[in-house]
Amino acid sequence: MSLKDIPLTTLDGKPTTLAELADGAALVVNVASKCGLTPQYTALEKLAQDYAARGLTVVGVPCNQFMGQEPGTAEEIQSFCSSTYGVTFPLLAKADVNGAERHPLYGELAQATDAEGQAGDIQWNFEKFLVAPDGTVANRFRPRTEPDAPEVIAAIEAVLPA
Repeated sequence: MSLKDIPLTTLDGKPTTLAELADGAALVVNVASKCGLTPQYTALEKLAQDYAARGLTVVGVPCNQFMGQEPGTAEEIQSFCSSTYGVTFPLLAKADVNGAERHPLYGELAQATDAEGQAGDIQWNFEKFLVAPDGTVANRFRPRTEPDAPEVIAAIEAVLPA
Protein backbone atom coordinates (compact mmCIF):
# COMPACT_ATOMS: atom_id res chain seq x y z
CA MET A 1 0.00 0.00 0.00
CA SER A 2 1.26 3.45 -0.88
CA LEU A 3 1.72 6.09 1.82
CA LYS A 4 -0.95 8.11 0.03
CA ASP A 5 -3.46 5.23 0.36
CA ILE A 6 -3.26 4.76 4.16
CA PRO A 7 -6.76 5.28 5.63
CA LEU A 8 -7.07 8.60 7.47
CA THR A 9 -9.89 10.43 9.22
CA THR A 10 -10.48 14.17 8.94
CA LEU A 11 -10.93 16.28 12.06
CA ASP A 12 -14.68 16.27 11.42
CA GLY A 13 -14.75 12.46 11.26
CA LYS A 14 -14.83 11.72 7.52
CA PRO A 15 -12.69 8.93 6.04
CA THR A 16 -10.02 10.03 3.59
CA THR A 17 -6.46 9.38 2.36
CA LEU A 18 -3.51 11.59 1.46
CA ALA A 19 -4.28 10.77 -2.17
CA GLU A 20 -7.75 12.31 -1.73
CA LEU A 21 -6.47 15.31 0.23
CA ALA A 22 -3.49 16.09 -2.00
CA ASP A 23 -3.44 15.77 -5.78
CA GLY A 24 0.26 16.62 -5.75
CA ALA A 25 2.66 16.93 -2.85
CA ALA A 26 1.71 17.07 0.84
CA LEU A 27 3.46 18.64 3.81
CA VAL A 28 2.32 16.52 6.76
CA VAL A 29 2.83 18.18 10.15
CA ASN A 30 1.91 17.00 13.65
CA VAL A 31 0.40 20.09 15.27
CA ALA A 32 -0.60 21.31 18.73
CA SER A 33 -2.48 24.36 19.97
CA LYS A 34 -0.61 24.97 23.22
CA CYS A 35 3.03 24.59 22.16
CA GLY A 36 5.79 27.16 21.94
CA LEU A 37 6.00 26.24 18.24
CA THR A 38 2.27 26.83 17.62
CA PRO A 39 2.97 30.15 15.83
CA GLN A 40 4.32 27.98 12.97
CA TYR A 41 0.65 27.73 11.93
CA THR A 42 1.07 31.20 10.36
CA ALA A 43 3.86 30.06 8.02
CA LEU A 44 2.11 26.74 7.33
CA GLU A 45 -1.03 28.59 6.21
CA LYS A 46 1.07 30.90 4.03
CA LEU A 47 2.72 27.85 2.38
CA ALA A 48 -0.72 26.31 1.85
CA GLN A 49 -1.93 29.49 0.14
CA ASP A 50 1.24 30.23 -1.84
CA TYR A 51 1.73 26.71 -3.23
CA ALA A 52 -1.83 25.37 -3.57
CA ALA A 53 -2.05 26.23 -7.27
CA ARG A 54 1.17 24.27 -7.90
CA GLY A 55 -0.09 21.17 -6.09
CA LEU A 56 1.01 21.41 -2.44
CA THR A 57 -1.42 20.55 0.33
CA VAL A 58 -0.47 21.16 3.96
CA VAL A 59 -2.03 18.53 6.23
CA GLY A 60 -2.14 19.07 9.99
CA VAL A 61 -2.28 16.11 12.37
CA PRO A 62 -3.21 17.20 15.91
CA CYS A 63 -1.30 15.21 18.51
CA ASN A 64 -1.51 15.33 22.31
CA GLN A 65 1.56 13.16 23.02
CA PHE A 66 3.99 15.95 23.85
CA MET A 67 3.26 17.34 27.34
CA GLY A 68 -0.49 17.34 26.63
CA GLN A 69 -0.22 20.35 24.32
CA GLU A 70 -3.26 19.41 22.19
CA PRO A 71 -5.92 18.61 24.81
CA GLY A 72 -8.96 19.95 22.95
CA THR A 73 -11.86 18.26 21.25
CA ALA A 74 -12.07 18.23 17.45
CA GLU A 75 -14.38 21.26 17.60
CA GLU A 76 -12.03 23.17 19.92
CA ILE A 77 -9.03 22.41 17.71
CA GLN A 78 -10.86 23.50 14.54
CA SER A 79 -12.11 26.69 16.20
CA PHE A 80 -8.66 27.57 17.57
CA CYS A 81 -6.90 26.96 14.25
CA SER A 82 -9.36 28.92 12.15
CA SER A 83 -9.95 31.83 14.52
CA THR A 84 -6.39 32.27 15.80
CA TYR A 85 -4.35 31.44 12.69
CA GLY A 86 -6.86 31.48 9.82
CA VAL A 87 -6.05 27.86 8.99
CA THR A 88 -7.77 26.66 5.83
CA PHE A 89 -5.66 23.54 5.15
CA PRO A 90 -7.05 20.12 6.10
CA LEU A 91 -6.70 18.86 9.65
CA LEU A 92 -6.93 15.19 10.52
CA ALA A 93 -8.36 13.56 13.63
CA LYS A 94 -6.11 13.70 16.68
CA ALA A 95 -3.60 10.86 16.47
CA ASP A 96 -0.59 9.36 18.20
CA VAL A 97 2.64 9.79 16.25
CA ASN A 98 4.83 7.62 18.52
CA GLY A 99 4.42 4.50 20.64
CA ALA A 100 2.19 1.44 20.55
CA GLU A 101 -0.84 3.39 19.31
CA ARG A 102 1.10 5.24 16.58
CA HIS A 103 -1.09 5.96 13.57
CA PRO A 104 -0.08 3.82 10.54
CA LEU A 105 0.71 7.02 8.60
CA TYR A 106 3.34 7.89 11.19
CA GLY A 107 4.54 4.30 11.22
CA GLU A 108 5.62 4.94 7.64
CA LEU A 109 6.71 8.57 8.05
CA ALA A 110 8.95 7.78 11.05
CA GLN A 111 11.09 5.58 8.79
CA ALA A 112 12.15 8.62 6.75
CA THR A 113 15.48 10.24 7.58
CA ASP A 114 16.15 13.89 8.28
CA ALA A 115 19.07 15.96 6.90
CA GLU A 116 21.44 14.26 9.38
CA GLY A 117 20.31 10.79 8.31
CA GLN A 118 18.29 10.18 11.49
CA ALA A 119 14.98 8.28 11.32
CA GLY A 120 12.73 7.11 14.14
CA ASP A 121 10.32 8.68 16.59
CA ILE A 122 8.84 12.11 16.13
CA GLN A 123 10.80 14.49 18.38
CA TRP A 124 8.10 17.05 19.20
CA ASN A 125 5.14 18.97 17.79
CA PHE A 126 5.53 20.49 14.31
CA GLU A 127 7.81 17.87 12.77
CA LYS A 128 7.31 18.15 9.00
CA PHE A 129 7.31 15.51 6.26
CA LEU A 130 7.24 16.45 2.60
CA VAL A 131 5.48 13.71 0.67
CA ALA A 132 6.19 13.89 -3.06
CA PRO A 133 3.40 13.48 -5.61
CA ASP A 134 4.46 9.83 -6.13
CA GLY A 135 3.84 9.09 -2.43
CA THR A 136 7.46 8.86 -1.31
CA VAL A 137 8.81 10.91 1.57
CA ALA A 138 11.05 13.50 -0.06
CA ASN A 139 12.20 15.29 3.11
CA ARG A 140 11.87 15.28 6.88
CA PHE A 141 12.25 18.50 8.82
CA ARG A 142 12.56 18.57 12.59
CA PRO A 143 10.20 20.67 14.75
CA ARG A 144 12.36 23.78 15.11
CA THR A 145 12.80 24.12 11.34
CA GLU A 146 10.37 26.88 10.39
CA PRO A 147 7.91 26.02 7.60
CA ASP A 148 9.25 28.92 5.52
CA ALA A 149 12.93 28.10 6.08
CA PRO A 150 15.00 28.17 2.85
CA GLU A 151 15.61 24.41 2.96
CA VAL A 152 11.86 23.70 3.25
CA ILE A 153 11.01 26.07 0.39
CA ALA A 154 13.77 24.51 -1.77
CA ALA A 155 12.45 21.00 -1.04
CA ILE A 156 8.87 22.03 -1.90
CA GLU A 157 10.03 23.68 -5.13
CA ALA A 158 11.96 20.51 -6.03
CA VAL A 159 8.91 18.22 -5.88
CA LEU A 160 6.37 20.52 -7.52
CA PRO A 161 5.95 21.12 -11.23
CA ALA A 162 7.40 24.42 -12.43
